[in-house]
Amino acid sequence: MIYLDYAANTPADEEVIRRFCETERAYIGNANSSHCAGAASKELLAQTTNSIARLLGVLPSGIIYTSGASESNNTAIKGIAAASKRIGKHIVSTPLEHSSVKACLDYLRDRGFEIDLVKIGKDGRIDLNDLLSLIRNDTVLVSVTAVDSELGVIQPIKEISDIVRTRPDCRLHVDATQAVGKIPFSFDCADAVSFAPHKFYGLNGCGVLYKRRSVELEPLVHGGSGATPYRSGTPPLALIASCETALRLACEKCGERFKVVEKYNRELREFFSGYPKVRINSPDGAVPYILNLSVDGVKGTAFQKKLNEHGICVSVKSACSTDGKPSSAVLAVSGSRKSALSSWRISLSHLTTEDELSEFKEAFDACYREMTK
Repeated sequence: MIYLDYAANTPADEEVIRRFCETERAYIGNANSSHCAGAASKELLAQTTNSIARLLGVLPSGIIYTSGASESNNTAIKGIAAASKRIGKHIVSTPLEHSSVKACLDYLRDRGFEIDLVKIGKDGRIDLNDLLSLIRNDTVLVSVTAVDSELGVIQPIKEISDIVRTRPDCRLHVDATQAVGKIPFSFDCADAVSFAPHKFYGLNGCGVLYKRRSVELEPLVHGGSGATPYRSGTPPLALIASCETALRLACEKCGERFKVVEKYNRELREFFSGYPKVRINSPDGAVPYILNLSVDGVKGTAFQKKLNEHGICVSVKSACSTDGKPSSAVLAVSGSRKSALSSWRISLSHLTTEDELSEFKEAFDACYREMTK
């Protein structure tokens, strides 16, 4: 098997697994309990949260632990919308968002919110003039992805933030799931940020939502004590500790991992240039971790299945998306429904090897020749 779907999930680092097991064995108390076992867990939770906050450059009080990035997105979007109804019911987002964001927007639309999607340029970046024209006095939230999971486009978050802050009652939520741990990302510009460690060699089942102190947020989960008032439930201490380890390693090794993947991305782009029916959908300025392409006349699902027969793991759209529909991200950038239906995604890692890429190229060539006859 050759795994080229690292944007969907990454294998947990051995040090991360070790940290999880050590914490799970050593700390049996509920951090909300008043006895000495609970106090020990509570102390470790505070230390771990302080460390995560330092790594992110934020205040510890703004960190909310969730079950994953999807819950973090839901908590931020629904929570800010619910807390802001007295101000307005208008939200602006983009066609590039993850399904967990799109589903939130559909949910809110059904409950009387008005949703506008900002235009996207050919380079995949938000049209800032269009964003400026869409924001109104009753706009309570702008939700954008820092790096979209299908194309890998990096959005100009600072410029977006400058526009959002012209409206004092509007908040900016950033889904940074494909950014944190992979590229430099500043939390200074956003009011709320979502991410999860399983995208950078941490464990599944844990997510993080950062909330600026001034942001009002209505919680999704009620009942029982939690690490913060915004998310009830027993803090999963071992998962949180393992998240801190994964984040620390990702921050320490970000530069060297990036260079390895950048080399692989250039190599693949050069390789695909030899195939006339291949269109690279990821713009040149996209993160190297993600490479989206279309093969003219071949549905993305069909090409993915054919590659899978060769033991190659790639994805069509993001792992959480519905099959059979065109990629809204590719459609927004290319304007071509055919390209959107034909698109699929390779996502790379520093763990990818030259031998794996060579085997992938051989398999791709065979599939291409068979399916484009």
